[in-house]
Amino acid sequence: MSQTIEKAFSSQPDLHRQILKTLQTYPNLHPLFSSVSTYIQDLKSQNPSSYPVNASQPPQLSNKKRKLSFSSPSSAADEKADSISDLSFSIPQRKKLRLDLSHSSATGFLKAINTSTLDFEFGIPYSAIATTICVPVPEKAQPQYNFCILPAERSGHEQILFTVPNTKPKEGAAAVEGGLREDESYKDLVVRLLNARLPHGQLVLQPDPKEFSSSHAAPGGKTKAMHVKAFRGNKEGFLFFLPHGILFAFKKPLLFLPFAAITSISYTSVLQRTFNLAVTTHHAKAEEAEEEEEEEIEFSMLDQADYAAIDTYVKRHGLHDASMAEARRAKPLHVNGRVEDGEEGEEEGELEKARREAEDEEDEEEEDENFDPGSAGESEGEGGSSSDEEEEGGQLNTGKEQRDLVREELGSEAEEIDVDEEEEEEL
Repeated sequence: MSQTIEKAFSSQPDLHRQILKTLQTYPNLHPLFSSVSTYIQDLKSQNPSSYPVNASQPPQLSNKKRKLSFSSPSSAADEKADSISDLSFSIPQRKKLRLDLSHSSATGFLKAINTSTLDFEFGIPYSAIATTICVPVPEKAQPQYNFCILPAERSGHEQILFTVPNTKPKEGAAAVEGGLREDESYKDLVVRLLNARLPHGQLVLQPDPKEFSSSHAAPGGKTKAMHVKAFRGNKEGFLFFLPHGILFAFKKPLLFLPFAAITSISYTSVLQRTFNLAVTTHHAKAEEAEEEEEEEIEFSMLDQADYAAIDTYVKRHGLHDASMAEARRAKPLHVNGRVEDGEEGEEEGELEKARREAEDEEDEEEEDENFDPGSAGESEGEGGSSSDEEEEGGQLNTGKEQRDLVREELGSEAEEIDVDEEEEEEL
């Protein structure tokens, strides 16, 4: 028994001595240490390079990085898949991988495959996808598109973001059942494949120029940009105003606010060149699925030049400002716009209201600067009716009596007051 322990811990003499000392005090632990020693000997025989002969010799470790563990589907229905090679993924890993899309829409899977090792890197079942969005990559001279795969809340799956060029696939890059369509680009191909597989009648969401376009031109100058630069806290990103919600991308995590989750939208911190957009959302509490809680998400430093387009978008979809949130839930109305002729019950927009308040403050400041306390006092003393009424009632004293009363009340201070002859006669 002691030989087994000695062999097992031969590379750790200090530990071996401690074990022997412990066994002298507690001999009943001999069977336990023997079992542990036997187990260590078995491990050494299976992988001798990981267990050095002596303590000074470090174990040999693999140079390969540990990979995250993902469960890859293995059903027969998932064996057939359309694939597109060499796509640039950014979330959850920044790497070029192959996109595999299983044929089955019911049990299918979107997978990212390492083309060198053919290992499954990550993926998501179609049934767990809540929203899929395709938007242009901002500020790129050569058009590119980002695909955002957003999982259902609490599904346990990660978001996926990958980029495709707006060109035709290279020869051999796409293996698709039925082949490519004429003049089909990477972007059109991925949209077509996803639309055929997404569950519950979902379609890939894309920007619509009729819904929103920026005042700034896209690279090349032929079309308008589809995004607005913004910050969320210290995180810079881009806002996309889509037909069914608002997307903030492309830093992790991606944020999509569907209309159903938006309680209200208002404008804050309105300055000459920028303004902030505050979006109040409601969602179920994690611990109480039946109860809802509200959260305000603020996007800052939006360009004033894009206000008109954003405001039109907000009004079109009945996204009310914060002051009218309850009324909007009862009945959607036009919001954040000026009151038009014949439209009763509509309130001025937040931006117009802020501008009006700023103008009112400027007017008040000008009035304060022009204010003359003397003139105010004179105006207050003019046209007093009480003196006239007293005079008519014969209750006025003579000027001399009035002066005596003043002298009695003020004493020597009254001597400094000079009353000229004209004022004396008036009194």
